[in-house]
Amino acid sequence: MGNQDVLRDTDSGQLRRFIAHLLRDIRALEHMLDTGLVESGVHRIGAEQELFLVDAAWHPAPRALDILERIDDPHYTTELGLFNLEINLDPFVFEADCLSQLEDQLNRSLATVRAAAHQCGAEVVLSGILPTLRKSDLALTNMTPKPRYRMLNTVLTQIRGDDYEFQLKGADELNLKHDSVMLEAGCTSFQVHYQVEPAEFPRCYNIAQAITAPLLAAAANSPLLFGRRLWRETRIPLFQQSVDTRRASTHLRERAPRVSFGQQWVDHSILDLIQEDLARFRVLIGTPSQEDSLRLLEQGGLPELQALRLHTGTVYRWNRGCFGIGGGKAHIRIENRVLPAGPSVVDEVANAAFFLGLLRGGQQTYGDIAQKMPFHNAEINFLAAAQRGLEAQFTWLDGQVVLARDLIRQDLLPLARHGLRTAGLNPADIERYLGVIEQRVTVGQTGSSWLLRSLADMRETDTQAARLSALTAATARRQWAGSPVHEWPLAQVEEGWSEKVHALRIEECMTTDLFTVHPNEPIDLVAKLMDWKRIRHIPVEDDQGKLVGLISCFEVLRHCAPSLQQAESEPIPVGAIMQSKPLTLPPETPLVEAVARMQQEKSASLLVAKDERLIGIVTEHDILTLTARLLERSARKD
Repeated sequence: MGNQDVLRDTDSGQLRRFIAHLLRDIRALEHMLDTGLVESGVHRIGAEQELFLVDAAWHPAPRALDILERIDDPHYTTELGLFNLEINLDPFVFEADCLSQLEDQLNRSLATVRAAAHQCGAEVVLSGILPTLRKSDLALTNMTPKPRYRMLNTVLTQIRGDDYEFQLKGADELNLKHDSVMLEAGCTSFQVHYQVEPAEFPRCYNIAQAITAPLLAAAANSPLLFGRRLWRETRIPLFQQSVDTRRASTHLRERAPRVSFGQQWVDHSILDLIQEDLARFRVLIGTPSQEDSLRLLEQGGLPELQALRLHTGTVYRWNRGCFGIGGGKAHIRIENRVLPAGPSVVDEVANAAFFLGLLRGGQQTYGDIAQKMPFHNAEINFLAAAQRGLEAQFTWLDGQVVLARDLIRQDLLPLARHGLRTAGLNPADIERYLGVIEQRVTVGQTGSSWLLRSLADMRETDTQAARLSALTAATARRQWAGSPVHEWPLAQVEEGWSEKVHALRIEECMTTDLFTVHPNEPIDLVAKLMDWKRIRHIPVEDDQGKLVGLISCFEVLRHCAPSLQQAESEPIPVGAIMQSKPLTLPPETPLVEAVARMQQEKSASLLVAKDERLIGIVTEHDILTLTARLLERSARKD
């Protein structure tokens, strides 16, 4: 997806020519594999670091373009959201001190981007999903203004034909719709690359698929989305559903999502994946000009396979087969996309070491893992790891049922150590990084469990928004201190306190656990609800769930008492006395502006709504509570 010069799928003639180039690229790659034109005899590793940018209030800061302009280095590039950045690290030969070199370059690269971010009033946070991410942050105004992102959003949305739907249940439940692919911008990862020889690709890729579940269980770092406690690695379903073009149908037709674990083991070569991707998924975008890869091969040149790389960049396998060129030679590699960003740099490199050690050791110990495990089990294990982390239960080799933490400690850590040793890595590096994994699993504190425990420990302290800010602030401070997550103390609510009151939005102090009534229901019911739930304002919704009004205790008192005195009188409907045009603002409205509007309108409450749909309510009590807490913070700091 690096090519900016893209064309729409509605330009059918150009798109057909692009597909013709794509088919020629596949034939060219097949020829290169058959004739030894793809590099062998060396293994290399590399990585891509995605990250969040946040402001002084620990919320997403859309400053990516400003920061990139200050850095002016091709190692740094954009992502989908203006509050995201990506760092592309250099490749290292898989030997000796490659892991510590990777960590050193990553630390230096992050120091560079942090320095530029600080000049722009922003901070860098490594997190699979930012705790303070708000749905309003995912508006199209925060999409990076580059052709490939706009075009991909347009095409995917046209194919879907409706809003994207996200449905997930964990300790909490989340059901929402979104009008673009910007939900994807809520996910950031640490992607690890491993260059392989063409002949070993099938077995190595299959090992990567099998070990993804325990790898993810040990690395989970994204249990929260919009304050809801969902899966241990909520990135997995969020990313899948954020670009899912499938719609519900009355027919039981099997259709694969564009983000997937895959459908089967690889039998022959990387071409199995490429052909499967083209067979199952429509070509969405192309480029107007392409090299003729077959002719270039005939002339002794080395094609870049631009069409092939562009299409495979729009199909998101969690383990992806990639073609690339480096040092004047073609190569193929496995890209692991399952690891989340964070919690710290040393945690990320430890995750990479675990993955690479299992790849190397698994080939030597397991051989053809497709003979020892049905593909279905590998897929089910992956989903179990995403849902439950270290508490997941796996069906492992030869049908053995085992807990994730036991499998990692008893079998997989020794296997990873063996794999790294046989690759010739430094013993000190092996023990350092795999020791981080061992301690993390033994203590039971992954990034996800630390976030959930911290949130539970803060419980009733301050507002939900303040607790989420504390999680983000504590994450940033601990990760830049350099310690691995299993050593982190729990977050404290004070860590997220900010003096930037003007940065607060009404969605951060609104109440979302709402009781509503219908216009045709009697005001006697409203009176009971207000009494039972100790509330003074109740929104009114129609049959379609649209916000149509607000009824307060004053209207109820004015009309309800006379009706109660006359038992035979006709009950008064809510619609007859409700405020049909209550004060209503969108969730991204600054809190200062919302308070000013309440004062101007002499209103004791305001409704938070989007597209005529009720989201929450803010009352004078909420404002007073927030004010009291802000004063308390100020006093404690003094």
